[in-house]
Amino acid sequence: MTTDRRLARRAGVVLAWLVAASLAVAIGVVAVTQVGASIRDRGPIVTEAVRNAQVDAEGQLVPDPTATPVRKTITDDFGTFVVECRDAVAYGVRVEPAAGWRTVSYDRGPDDDVDAVLARQAESIEIEVFCVRGEPAVGEIERNTLPEDD
Repeated sequence: MTTDRRLARRAGVVLAWLVAASLAVAIGVVAVTQVGASIRDRGPIVTEAVRNAQVDAEGQLVPDPTATPVRKTITDDFGTFVVECRDAVAYGVRVEPAAGWRTVSYDRGPDDDVDAVLARQAESIEIEVFCVRGEPAVGEIERNTLPEDD
């Protein structure tokens, strides 16, 4: 075999290896992106319960009447947000702002997720909660600061 053929063969093997490695990394990134929230026990998980959830005349989710309600209190410097899950259906029970904070809004549900927005001066916090396997799980806490006025 000549040197040129060996070099071309090695280059082909290296190229094939690079393509295979790139494909494996791409598949891994897509897989982690798709199920990453459920692996961290955060965010929505499309379960059979969500797919089969009943919807009432107003388009709201109706929980399974046999589902056991599970409550969780999310507490931070903003105060507390009490959330209840009945299977895959979330309810915002109440918001209790800490001193200096005020409730801007919160979802009472029923929905696949509920959120609360609280504010203090130029700072705001939005808490989003989903029901994961029938239990409240924080999907995201977004903290924002408004720019100072000139």
